[in-house]
Amino acid sequence: MSLVIGLTGGIASGKSTVSNMLKEMNITVIDADVEARLAVEKGEPAYQRIVAEFGDDILLDTEEIDRVKLGSIIFHNAEKRQLLNSIVHPEVRKRMNNQVEAARVRGEQVIVLDIPLLFESKLTHMVEKTILVYVDRDIQLKRLMERNDLSMEDAEARIKSQMPLSEKVALADAIIDNNGPIAESKKQVIEVLKSWGITTLE
Repeated sequence: MSLVIGLTGGIASGKSTVSNMLKEMNITVIDADVEARLAVEKGEPAYQRIVAEFGDDILLDTEEIDRVKLGSIIFHNAEKRQLLNSIVHPEVRKRMNNQVEAARVRGEQVIVLDIPLLFESKLTHMVEKTILVYVDRDIQLKRLMERNDLSMEDAEARIKSQMPLSEKVALADAIIDNNGPIAESKKQVIEVLKSWGITTLE
């Protein structure tokens, strides 16, 4: 049997770092953000529906969707944002489920779904266990300002747009405290997986 784990975090919490650790352990990681990009590529069912709903104006010369233009439309319009999500999200879930099935057929011991909004989007039904990558708010703020070259005000606004990490702690099965060095975080990842019976890690 394969164990399906949901990996989540917050902006600048270090979720990608933990995701890469898992990949280095030869664990299949299925990334929701990557699947969301692939789901709207030209020729995909979601692409056709988005163009039908939003019009040709959102296309680049290459006929690919202009993500910036589409983003600016939905950013200011909750109705349009819901419409887009109702088109894209089911496709993303379908793509991720297909990959989980393929990994199960290959007999993989553990499969990780990297879903930034795992709790907010109520997608925990897709996984059996959840791991939250946690950092203290001041460290999150500092890392985000440095990483994205943002003012404190802009970084604060981005963090505030998400469910606070402190609230996600109560929802997760395991917490990776990512306040310290990477080696510490890796040790915690291995310990969590071992506690769930996953041993082919080193």
